[in-house]
Amino acid sequence: MIYVTNGRFAVTVWKKCEAIFDAPILRAQLAELEAAAAQPDFWNHPEQAQATIRRTNALKALLDPLDQIAAVIADTEMTLDLMEMEEDPAQAQAAADDLQTQLKRVEVDLQKLEFQTLLGGEFDANNAYISLNAGAGGTESCDWTDMLFRMYRRYAEAHAFDVSILDLQPGDEAGIKNVTFMVSGLYAYGYLKAERGVHRLVRISPFDSNQRRHTSFSAVDVVAEIDDAASIDIEEKDLRIDTYRSSGAGGQHVNTTDSAVRITHIPTGIIVACQAERSQHKNRDKAMKMLTAKLYDWEQDQKRKEMEKFYGEKGDIAWGRQIRSYVMQPYTMVKDHRTDHQIGNVDAVLDGQLDAFIEAYLKKGKKDEPAGKDTGE
Repeated sequence: MIYVTNGRFAVTVWKKCEAIFDAPILRAQLAELEAAAAQPDFWNHPEQAQATIRRTNALKALLDPLDQIAAVIADTEMTLDLMEMEEDPAQAQAAADDLQTQLKRVEVDLQKLEFQTLLGGEFDANNAYISLNAGAGGTESCDWTDMLFRMYRRYAEAHAFDVSILDLQPGDEAGIKNVTFMVSGLYAYGYLKAERGVHRLVRISPFDSNQRRHTSFSAVDVVAEIDDAASIDIEEKDLRIDTYRSSGAGGQHVNTTDSAVRITHIPTGIIVACQAERSQHKNRDKAMKMLTAKLYDWEQDQKRKEMEKFYGEKGDIAWGRQIRSYVMQPYTMVKDHRTDHQIGNVDAVLDGQLDAFIEAYLKKGKKDEPAGKDTGE
């Protein structure tokens, strides 16, 4: 807790803040990026320019709140000086109470900024592609996949992220077989990478007339959107491209042309699909961008020779592979098996309140990470 002690604010908190973020270094980096953006030929290389802008926005997302905290601290110290000269004890106490409230808000803001220091991966500031795939459990798992899709949409809404559906295949009876969507916003991938793996649901099935308890599984895959300039060589001969009629709500919404695109990368078996646009050309462009991101992620895992990091956590979409369990009967609890963090309010979690799980995962990753190592994971 931050306190007003002996009429003087604990400036050590601010020094801690500066140390956590290496603020002088970040400001120097920001100045270099802004100088580059001011050059007349800045947009001659659009991909490099966009990368510069993304990095600039990421730095400002750290430095702007830091500057706001600095301003509050400066005002606080000035007020404390005035309080020392205040002769009316009642007014001095009122000012002290007001300062204490402000300092508590500063503490909360500082904690948020400290959390952002966990997002230091190469692509953490980027958008994220998320794919949900129903596993063992039939209709139950399709319904569970639909519930997860809603959970991530609610999470995105709460964090001012945009969600755009790229491909969706409904279940035969209910729910969703699989869905791929993009979450757009600063640090979307940095936060949501914690969700990759198999998610398990235990509940009394609404589809079972005998009211028996069922277990359902759904796999969540998360990769970062990356620049086309990334060193990914995709040859046409390695691709199988299929077109099909995109699904719709029926009536006037049915697409009467084969505009949806599915691309299979034959050497790796990676499959991507997009039916978000009415234009086949636009769907192909989006699918290729997604394939580039997935191939980059796959190649990084190959280089590290840790394929379990890509598939091991996820593995088969069935029992024993789950990273998190959501239990609704006979008790209520959500538990992450990687961090042991658990919450009893299942409804709140399914309503998108995932921050505690994500923070626990990122903190564990930071703790386990070897000194000096900076990965894009």
